Amino acid sequence: MENIVSKFYEYLLTYGMNILAAVIIFIAGRFAAGLASKLIEKLMLKTKVEKTIASFVKHIIYFGILLFVIVAALNKLGVQTTSLIAMIGAAGLAVGLALQGSLANFAAGIVLIVFKPFKVGDFIEASGVAGFVEELQIFNTVLNTLDNQKVIVPNAKVTGDNIINFTGNKKRRIDLVFGISYGDNIKTAREALERAVSSHPGVLKDPRPTVVVSELADSSVNLICRPWIKSKDYWDIYFELIEKGKLELEKAGITIPFPQRDVHLYQEK
Repeated sequence: MENIVSKFYEYLLTYGMNILAAVIIFIAGRFAAGLASKLIEKLMLKTKVEKTIASFVKHIIYFGILLFVIVAALNKLGVQTTSLIAMIGAAGLAVGLALQGSLANFAAGIVLIVFKPFKVGDFIEASGVAGFVEELQIFNTVLNTLDNQKVIVPNAKVTGDNIINFTGNKKRRIDLVFGISYGDNIKTAREALERAVSSHPGVLKDPRPTVVVSELADSSVNLICRPWIKSKDYWDIYFELIEKGKLELEKAGITIPFPQRDVHLYQEK
């Protein structure tokens, strides 16, 4: 009986210490992976590397170090890592077939890094979702919508559809339409809209704003107003010019009509 107890304590001491060491290796390794990946990201940002690339590299380094940590922890437990790696290699094809979607997302992430259709901070529309690019991860692109919702889009869907980068160019045009009554003077209305546009400090002088008649609609004469602004100021100036345009039209005595119909009743004799 004493022999069995001593053997039990011997195995507990040997394997218990190995298990404890494996747990410590995993925890410390995971911490080191996170620390190293964040440190490398900061160094890349300091050297003026784009945030999109730095974020992607950070995730690659984190998971790469974590893989080595897991192998080291298993080795400490007595698992033959050489045979394990051989088994992983043999099962690689099956795993690859099972994870086609993930591999496609990873490859799409590489494509996004190489061709750079957008960068972190850009406002884009991809796969039917519009938002600011917060982060480009290994498998996903993280977007923040205008109402501050976080949307995670698989990279394969981003590259598999049209990508609209609204802030990719420094300048952007605003298209505004103002309807005036058929009885109003078109020249007066155009001058009022030109004043509204030219007096706004955010509107660029070059290219020059355009104010022209675009349509003779059912209930109004529609004037299209097209000023150019800096892309980053789009939404602020967009809403300000709508208000400013209406106020200038009212000052000039211009009527903004609403849809209406004339109904004629005839009495049969």
